[in-house]
Amino acid sequence: MRRVSPVAALVLSAAAMLVACGADPSRTAVALPAPGEGAPRDYPGIHNAVAYHEGFVSGGVPEGDAGFDTLRAMGVRTVISVDGAATDVARARARGMRYVHLPIGYYGFDAVRRMELVRAVRDAMRDGPVYLHCHHGKHRSAGAAATVAVALGWLTPDASVGRMKVSGTAPGYGGLYACAARSVPEAQAAIDAVPAGFPEVTPPAGFVRAMVEADEALEHLKAIELAGWAAPADHPDLVPAAEAGRLADLLRLHVDGDRARAKPAAFAAMLASNALDAQRLEDALLADPRDAAMLGPQLARIQAGCKECHVKWRD
Repeated sequence: MRRVSPVAALVLSAAAMLVACGADPSRTAVALPAPGEGAPRDYPGIHNAVAYHEGFVSGGVPEGDAGFDTLRAMGVRTVISVDGAATDVARARARGMRYVHLPIGYYGFDAVRRMELVRAVRDAMRDGPVYLHCHHGKHRSAGAAATVAVALGWLTPDASVGRMKVSGTAPGYGGLYACAARSVPEAQAAIDAVPAGFPEVTPPAGFVRAMVEADEALEHLKAIELAGWAAPADHPDLVPAAEAGRLADLLRLHVDGDRARAKPAAFAAMLASNALDAQRLEDALLADPRDAAMLGPQLARIQAGCKECHVKWRD
C-alpha cells in the first residue's frame, strides 16, 4: 500500500473538510471590483459591475448559471434587485445566496423605498458582499447604490454622483441623480426603525394596469417625438430615454406572467419582441451621438407592434 506524505495527507484532509461543508475546492475565487476603479468590470454573466463601497457592488442582472456562479465566487451572500422583473430566487438559493426585491423607477424613488434599501443593504453587509442590480446596471441600480452609500456614511453626495457616472448613468436621469445628491447620512436608530423582512419577489402590477401605463408611456413618446426627441414644453419633466425604458420594462415584466401563461406561446413572444423594440429605442436615445434618423422609424415599429398585439390578443 502506497504511503501518503504528511503534507499530502493534510491537503486531502482540508479538501475533504471543504466538501463536507458544501464548498467546492476546485472553484476559483473572483475578485470584487474595488471602490476606486474608474471603469466598470465585466465578468461571466455579470456586466457593468461597479463598487460603491468595499463589498458593495452595483451591476446588471445576473445572466443564468454563469452570472450566479460568478457572484458565488465573489463571495456574495445577498443579491438585491431594484428592477421590476421577477428575481431568479432558485438560482440564488442553490448557491447559498438570498434575494431581496425592492423595485424602483427610472425617475427615482421615495423616502420609504430609500430607507428600505438602506436597511436591506446595511443588514445584508453583515453576512458578506452585496450585489445590487437592475436590468442594465447603469441607471436604477447605480442611483440606488449611490443613495445608500451616502445614507450609510460611505460616500459624500458628490462622490456618489461620481460613481454613478462610472456606472454610465445617463445625464437625462435627473431623478436618480437627485436621489443621490440629496441623500444624507442616517442615524442607526432611524435605520433600525424600518421594518425588515423584505420580499424575495415583489409581484408586478396586474396586466391591465401595466398595459394602461404602457399606453401612457407610448403617448409620452409620441409627444417627445413631436418635440424633436426632447421633453415637450408642456411636460418638461419627461425624460425621453426613461419613457422608452419604462415601456420596455412594462412589456418585459409580463412575458412570464399569468396572462401570458394563459394564452398561446405566440402572445408572450410578441410581448418580448415589442419589449426588445422599446429597449432599442431607449438605447438609441441614450447614444452619443444619437442616430436621429432611426428614432422615428423605431417608434413607428413599436406602435405597429402594439397595434398588432391589440388586434390579435385584446379580449
